[in-house]
Amino acid sequence: SRQSGPSKLVPLPLAAFFSWPPLWQTGRRQRGAHNAMPGTNCQKAIQIWSEKNDNANPEEATIVKLLCLSPPIEKMDSSLNQLVNVKHLALSTNSIANMISLPALKNIEVLSLGRNMIKKISGLDEIGATLRELWISYNQISTLDGLNPCVKLTTLFMSNNKIKDFSELDKLTANPELINILLKGNPCYEGLNKKQAAREILGVLPKVTTIDGELQTGGDDGDDE
Repeated sequence: SRQSGPSKLVPLPLAAFFSWPPLWQTGRRQRGAHNAMPGTNCQKAIQIWSEKNDNANPEEATIVKLLCLSPPIEKMDSSLNQLVNVKHLALSTNSIANMISLPALKNIEVLSLGRNMIKKISGLDEIGATLRELWISYNQISTLDGLNPCVKLTTLFMSNNKIKDFSELDKLTANPELINILLKGNPCYEGLNKKQAAREILGVLPKVTTIDGELQTGGDDGDDE
């Protein structure tokens, strides 16, 4: 007799049982976990930081590090304005997409936002008078707009972003005290060695003394290999 019933069930490729169903089930689990666990808000992050630091008062702290939260911080919000004495605020390794204005942070000197999902530098108008260092590597930033309020900026760590052209550096001429820049890992470095990249940077920003972690001596041995 013909075995038409079973024969119609066999032809499914074996790989389908090892790829498609597990991926689908994994995706469903991930979506479920995401829905059940929203990002940590900044107020909660500050509370966690306080508890880990002997119930330190956020309003008195000069260094506050809200790093690697699980679930991660997804949004900066106004609760950060309670950190009125902070000089170094770190929000690195989260999932922050947008920078916001923090008018109460009158003493901030170092802002760390590396390893987030930021596409645009913004919100620095209120803290530009005191900010000396901006650490914002490993994001998705494609322009250097937004830094002109930072008249005291000495250090810009901006590696592994999406800066495509060294002409963007023209915008940093509004930062007269800038001497330390980290820019490697951006598309503008493609095809260049470190000497060639440094020459491009110094052509626009001759006062810079440290590029990608290396002190610039001012000499040039002509080695472009």
